[in-house]
Amino acid sequence: MSRVPTLSSPFLLGFDEIERVLDRVVKGADGYPPYNIERCERSDGQPERLRITLAVAGFTRDQLDVTIEENQLVIRGRQQDDKTRQYIHRGIAARHFQRTFVLAEGMLVLGADLKNGLLSIDLARPEPERIVKTIAINEHE
Repeated sequence: MSRVPTLSSPFLLGFDEIERVLDRVVKGADGYPPYNIERCERSDGQPERLRITLAVAGFTRDQLDVTIEENQLVIRGRQQDDKTRQYIHRGIAARHFQRTFVLAEGMLVLGADLKNGLLSIDLARPEPERIVKTIAINEHE
């Protein structure tokens, strides 16, 4: 995976926290479970919508958690081994996972849905409010 260039430009002020978050997310990305991110069609003045879909076959609703923690969407899955079964071959392991997505300021999580082994999470990105503010310049003699 390629490294994101640092945000140490003198023109980028106050972005050091973003760099720390990016480092933390990259370290936690092991490729499981696989996921898609898609842009959904806009409808009549609605904000842009995104959908994250994770392949979570074998997980039940009770074994999945979706939370927002400090502007991060965190999806966790926890499976327990069934001790009563004797396997001749085991290719499907019970495992835990955590997948983290950093959310931009203002992103809203609309909901989550589990269907046919796919966990879909819908997000909305409202248009940011355009603010122009004039700063008074004081003159000292």
